[in-house]
Amino acid sequence: MAESKLQRIVERAVAKVLDRHMPKLQAELVQRVLEELPAGAAGASAPAEVSAGSLAQAIATIHAGNTQKEILRALLDAGAAYAARVALFVVKSGSASGWQGRGFGDDESVKDFPLDASGGPAAHAYQNRVVTPGNIAEMDGRFVQQFGGPANEQLLVLPLVLKDKVAALFYADGGATGVLDAPSLEILVLATSAWLEVTSLRKQVQREPEPAAAAPAYMPPVQTVSSYVDPFAGHAPQHTDRAPEPAAEVVEVAAHAVGAGAVGSAPATAADPFAGLSAEDADTHRKAQRFARLLVDEIKLYNQAKVAEGRRNKDLYDRLRDDIEKSRSSYQKRYGNTIAAVGDYFQKEVVRSLAEEDLTVMGSNFKR
Repeated sequence: MAESKLQRIVERAVAKVLDRHMPKLQAELVQRVLEELPAGAAGASAPAEVSAGSLAQAIATIHAGNTQKEILRALLDAGAAYAARVALFVVKSGSASGWQGRGFGDDESVKDFPLDASGGPAAHAYQNRVVTPGNIAEMDGRFVQQFGGPANEQLLVLPLVLKDKVAALFYADGGATGVLDAPSLEILVLATSAWLEVTSLRKQVQREPEPAAAAPAYMPPVQTVSSYVDPFAGHAPQHTDRAPEPAAEVVEVAAHAVGAGAVGSAPATAADPFAGLSAEDADTHRKAQRFARLLVDEIKLYNQAKVAEGRRNKDLYDRLRDDIEKSRSSYQKRYGNTIAAVGDYFQKEVVRSLAEEDLTVMGSNFKR
C-alpha cells in the first residue's frame, strides 16, 4: 500500500539525518524535518532559537513508553512544554472524541468531549493530513464555551497519522501565556506516530506463532496476513455520527486478497526491483524492507554514542551486538519464513545504514 505523501517526505528527511554522524543528530533532525514539510504545514512561526537538547529529551521520553497509553501520555506531557494547553482527540469513523489534555485544569477534563471535526481547523487537519493553524473563532463553539479560548486567539491542530489514516487530532493553543511552538509540536507528533508504528509491529510479531518447519527452497510458504494493531482500538467515541468506515485490518486483508487472486505478475517497470513478482510477493518484500529500516533506525537513534565510537574504532558490531541480534531475531520471526527471506533485508540494512556500506567498521566478529 502506497504511503502518504507527508509520510514519504518525513521518512526521506529523517533517513538523511540518521545517515550522518550522530553528534549533530538532534539539531539536524529539527531543521531537515521542517525544510521537507510542504509549504504552510508548519503553522505558526517558531521561536528564534529551538533547543535541540530539550526537544531530543522530549522525544526520548516518548520513545521510552512501552504501551500506547504511556506513549500518548508522554506526548501530552512533552507537548505541554511547547504550548500552554494541549489535548488529544481520538478519531473513529469521522468523529473526534477527547482522550486527555494538559493545561485545562484537569487532565481528564476533555475526556469523551465530542469535538466537531466537520469544519474549521479540525476538519482541515483531518481531511488534508497537515498541521493547521487557526483562530479560536473557527473552532467548535461547544469547545470554546466549555474550555474558553487562548488570550491571543491562536491555535494549532496537528494530525497524528498511523497506517495512512488520521488516528487522532492533537490540539494546542497558547492559553493565558501565549506559548505556542508549532515546529517543536509538529516534530513531537511525527516522532509519536513513528514510535506507535514500531511498537505495534513488535507486538504483532510477538503474538504470531513460531514459524513451521522451513519448506523447500523452490516452494516458499505462503505468508499469513496479519492485522495492524490500532493503538486507539479501546477508545471508541460515544457520539459517532456516520456509518463506520472499514477497519484498517479489513482493508489490508482485502488488498492482499485482490493481489493473490490477480492473474499474472505486477506490471514491469524499470525502477521496480520486484517487477517480475506477483503483487502479493512484491508487497511482502516491500514490507520486509520497511520493517528492517525501522529496526535499524531504532538501533541508531538509541545508541548514538556507540555508533559514532564504533565507526571510529572499527568495532561497531561488538558494541551493538545485543541490539543487532535482538532486532535480527524480531525480523527473522516475522519474515524469515516468507518469500522475503531470500532478500536478507535486515543484514543489508545493517551494512547500508549502520556501517554506511563500509564493512570494515563492523569489526572482525561481524558475520558477512
